[in-house]
Amino acid sequence: MRRVEGAFSKFTGSALALVLLIGLTACGGPPNWVKKGSGAFNEKSDKSFYGVGSVVGVRNEPLAWDTAENRSRAEIAKTFETYTAYLMRDYAASTTAGDFSRNSEEQNIERAVKTFSAVTLNGVKPMDRYKDEKSGTYYVLTKLSLEDMKNNLEQAKELNGQVRDFVRKNADRLFDRLEKEEDKRATK
Repeated sequence: MRRVEGAFSKFTGSALALVLLIGLTACGGPPNWVKKGSGAFNEKSDKSFYGVGSVVGVRNEPLAWDTAENRSRAEIAKTFETYTAYLMRDYAASTTAGDFSRNSEEQNIERAVKTFSAVTLNGVKPMDRYKDEKSGTYYVLTKLSLEDMKNNLEQAKELNGQVRDFVRKNADRLFDRLEKEEDKRATK
């Protein structure tokens, strides 16, 4: 009788483990950090900046991982310094002829936004990776601790003037390029 009970308990233990494994696999999904996204978070005693980068549609897996990691680093950089310029042009006209029976109206609205971020960050470390098999999206989580960030701010003070000068020198050229791209799109 003991042999039967022992065999039965081994079977039920194995069956239970299999059911739990299937349940965990079926309930899988992206880790919480994918949903939470990038930002500054204060988790217990860990004050850090996190970046979540992703890429989809890249078949070369090493390239996809590198791209997602670089994008996650860019997310952290945007936390520190981002220059954004916004321009909107709005034109509207209404013309009525002679007896007011004919009316002609026209309007044209254009919007241009450019964003530039340049920061040298030392100490940004990849923490986790995740691939969504259904969509083929690669995700990478990177982290910069508050202590590392404090050290980097001292170095960044020296770069602020250089970044500002670069943006000023290149702002007109970048805007002209944006207008040309918009013109191409409008003629298609």
